[in-house]
Amino acid sequence: MYARRRRLYFAMMGTCIGLFVLAWGVVRIWSIPAAVGMCVVAMLIPPVAAMVANRRGPDDRWWDDPSGDPQSDDWWDELDGKKRRQ
Repeated sequence: MYARRRRLYFAMMGTCIGLFVLAWGVVRIWSIPAAVGMCVVAMLIPPVAAMVANRRGPDDRWWDDPSGDPQSDDWWDELDGKKRRQ
């Protein structure tokens, strides 16, 4: 799951950079409004790419899920204030 999200993130960011380069290197010669529109689209891609890359997959362990190691889980519960120190 992680590799697929990472590839999708880099594809989206590559598209973003490509849109900027094409907009101001090629498209602005014929149409400045089209170049600005391409930049607006490119501006919206990075936040979406970050959300895609950071979403939790079905097999991902969440930060508060027990790890299976009783000593580690007790230590984290103590740090989080879920358990009193004995």
